[in-house]
Amino acid sequence: MAGYRIDRQLTSFGEHVRGWRLVLGLTAQQVAERADISRDTLRRIETGDPGVSFRNVAQVLRALGVLNIAVESIDPLRSDIGRLRAGNLTKKRAR
Repeated sequence: MAGYRIDRQLTSFGEHVRGWRLVLGLTAQQVAERADISRDTLRRIETGDPGVSFRNVAQVLRALGVLNIAVESIDPLRSDIGRLRAGNLTKKRAR
């Protein structure tokens, strides 16, 4: 899907990450240290920079204590369509 832009969703995601940090009363330095990343990388995540590695994002979510929530939220069996098409989960690869 050439040209499909997700900038708005990435910006919202970053805002939510920052929101969790603030709700938990953590500084950017504290989260960066817990996630073993630089403060600049955390800033890039919080602003929705698409160039940040998935691993770094996951480390920040773990540092905030919400990684499990994020993982569970994309479980296909938690949705109606996922449960209806659960048989497709056994396929080796998508076609």
